[in-house]
Amino acid sequence: MHFGLTIQFCPNQPTSSRKITFLGQEVDSEISNQLVGLMVYLSIEDDTKDLYLFINSPDGWVIPGIAIYDTMQFVSPNVHTICMGLAASMGSFILVGGEITKRIAFPHAWRQ
Repeated sequence: MHFGLTIQFCPNQPTSSRKITFLGQEVDSEISNQLVGLMVYLSIEDDTKDLYLFINSPDGWVIPGIAIYDTMQFVSPNVHTICMGLAASMGSFILVGGEITKRIAFPHAWRQ
């Protein structure tokens, strides 16, 4: 894990009930698999509620990033992407993968 971030899949967490996910590290196969699994689970659980993906990612691998992007296009709920901090390289690619009218960035976020 990078940046000391640990993400555990637990459907009973408050963020899961609100359909909130976080990408707070560079994109690698481990975080990609966790986010893909969580997005699929949350969309199956209730496909009427939108998903929210907060992004603060400095870099990442192409194939794991494309897996996240493809999952965002595949799931039924709209995926809101929110840039907070930095979305560079693969992080910016994932940011633009959100629903076209539901992509935002915090005022001082940096996108490359």
